[in-house]
Amino acid sequence: MTSVATAEPSNTVAEVREALREQDFAAVRDLVVVDGGHVVGLLSPESLNEADPAETIGALMRREPHVGAYSAGETRARDAAQEPVPRRLRHRLPWLLVGVLGEMGSAILVGAFDAQLEANVIVAFFVPAIVYMADAVGTQTETVLIRALAAGVTTRAIVARELVTGLIMGAVVGAVFFVFVALGWGDVEVATAVAVALVASCSIATLVAMALPSVFQRLGKDPAFGSGPVATVVQDLLSIAVYFGVVAAIV
Repeated sequence: MTSVATAEPSNTVAEVREALREQDFAAVRDLVVVDGGHVVGLLSPESLNEADPAETIGALMRREPHVGAYSAGETRARDAAQEPVPRRLRHRLPWLLVGVLGEMGSAILVGAFDAQLEANVIVAFFVPAIVYMADAVGTQTETVLIRALAAGVTTRAIVARELVTGLIMGAVVGAVFFVFVALGWGDVEVATAVAVALVASCSIATLVAMALPSVFQRLGKDPAFGSGPVATVVQDLLSIAVYFGVVAAIV
């Protein structure tokens, strides 16, 4: 691959930022530092954006003994592991605050279905199960996808198999819960609603978990920081909406 962002060690951060403005590259995970036709270091976009404009690229780049032997995902993972606490908080806390707002929204959403809850209190028993299973399936998918992206595998290469996997896992979990609810509470309608909601929410969670890391990567953001909290919020809201929608239609 030759269509990558490059700079020389003597360039300043300001010079490189200006040179890269409004340009498109095949890979933007790392800036490749070249000196005399040889790769001498790498610099992440995050480091470039946060650095002093007068700083030289040579002072910021990572001088690794086997530069080029590591994937961009591996170098980014090492960067994240070595971050100081203030930078860790700056990267993570805003996304968690987005999650707080989302969970407030989920509480409001549950309150909007108070009529269904008053009509049949058993319906409320399974809200945590629906939300948890969707989150669990989504988290597994995110982990698989982020690992794949770090290794240079495209989303397109695994999307079909992951979507089928999410659908099958939702069906299996839904079948187990149908038996559990039907035998434990003797309410076949609620059992059916829980089972259908689990199939739908697990499938949707897989789709959300596939989409968000890809979007973050295209935006030049590290998917490991933002996709998890945002995906959790989206999955929770959709799972609750799907569950109560199914309950309203069946119970």
